[in-house]
Amino acid sequence: MRRSISPRMLLAAGLLALAGLAGQPRAALAQAEEQNLVDQSTLAVQEMLGAGSDRNAAHFNDAISLLRRARAVMICPRVFRAGFIFGGQGGSCVLLARDGAGSWSSPAFYGIGSGSIGLQIGVQDAMVMMMILTDRGLSALMDSQFKIGADASIAVAVIGGGIGGSTTAAVGADIVTFAKTRGLYAGISLDGSLLSANSERNRTYYGQSFGARQIVVDMAAHNPGADPLRGALMRFGTAPASQPPQPPAQPGYQPPQQQPYQAPPGYQGGGVQAQPLP
Repeated sequence: MRRSISPRMLLAAGLLALAGLAGQPRAALAQAEEQNLVDQSTLAVQEMLGAGSDRNAAHFNDAISLLRRARAVMICPRVFRAGFIFGGQGGSCVLLARDGAGSWSSPAFYGIGSGSIGLQIGVQDAMVMMMILTDRGLSALMDSQFKIGADASIAVAVIGGGIGGSTTAAVGADIVTFAKTRGLYAGISLDGSLLSANSERNRTYYGQSFGARQIVVDMAAHNPGADPLRGALMRFGTAPASQPPQPPAQPGYQPPQQQPYQAPPGYQGGGVQAQPLP
């Protein structure tokens, strides 16, 4: 006996099929958002530390020096800040750490946000890099939430805006911030900002659930889309190889002069002649 299919069953099957089709584009779109943030972070590193930067600025040299000895780095390609009486700032960031061999991890995703009340007016759009110089500073960021300036045991310094980082403010600091806003380097303060790990973005980008520690310390997750960012940090964060020093010349030493070549007596120029073997 042939069983008839009711319109209600057809409608339910159609809705399930549409839900399955709609889920794939949504997942792909979400992963594209994470990849876009990683790509923007790569461009931020290149813009802040690359050929177009003010290489003569003291704070630029400080940032290069700090990155070369950093344990980890957090990159926020766009931190938007606006306010009139009530103000606030927010953005998305990625955190990467490196191992003892100098290889950088894949990124873990974070959000940054804060609020403030005061007499202020204006709009600010900044790129921010945070150089994490110690294991203590990196461990603080491994928590699900970290408020900058709230933990007295974690010293946070700012370079830029006339503050010499590697020579003064950054001495003994666990985290040093470096910002570029509207084409200028600025020593903006991030005190009071809340850094929160974004486990949902990690799961979307890597296809399974990974904590920040698993990604940046254990290096258990990898996405090839982050290789350009890791390569940029490797390029700017590695000191150029130095040439081995040459021994000093002895007093009165004269380098030998090459004598012009002289053919042996009886030599006749010409091509090589084949001779029969005896």
